[in-house]
Amino acid sequence: MPEAHNKHGSTPAAWTAVTIVMVAFLVGAVGFLLAEPWVVWVGVALIVVGAAAGKVMQMMGLGAQQEGATGQ
Repeated sequence: MPEAHNKHGSTPAAWTAVTIVMVAFLVGAVGFLLAEPWVVWVGVALIVVGAAAGKVMQMMGLGAQQEGATGQ
């Protein structure tokens, strides 16, 4: 019986990106509550870092393979 499970999001790249972005939102929210704009901007920068880290890890082969992608 073929496995019909989709591994969407179950990769090191996805876990890393989501973890960094969650921390970024937490930092931004704390900065907002403390009325510290520089902390909010640190949170925004971390969101960009998280997205970039996930993409780089995907390109390194640590992400889900796209359907129809020809590989090794």
